[in-house]
Amino acid sequence: QVQLVESGGGLVQPGGSLRLSCAVSGSIFSIYAMGWYRRAPGKQRELVAVITPDGSTNYADSVKGRFTISRDNAKNTVYLQMNSLKPEDTAVYYCNAAPPSAKSWGQGTQVTVSS
Repeated sequence: QVQLVESGGGLVQPGGSLRLSCAVSGSIFSIYAMGWYRRAPGKQRELVAVITPDGSTNYADSVKGRFTISRDNAKNTVYLQMNSLKPEDTAVYYCNAAPPSAKSWGQGTQVTVSS
């Protein structure tokens, strides 16, 4: 059973930064593409960023140039560095494989961008 534990969220002012972490256990982490997803209030969950096993990345247009996804295969951890945060980035952020495993969603971590 794969377990995903997200952390690093919080309340930040517009223009601020946060770094999210996702610890992955119960799988051969290094062979999977991993993604960060988010669900904003009243909206469906969306894919924000993806990183392949070899480190190639892709981003949603809404976060391109502001967010950076990375991974440490030795630590079974994936990160999301978020800079220049906007109020519209407010959401619960989740990590999962890409494409996601329906059985592996964690609790997520809340990011609130507000002055």
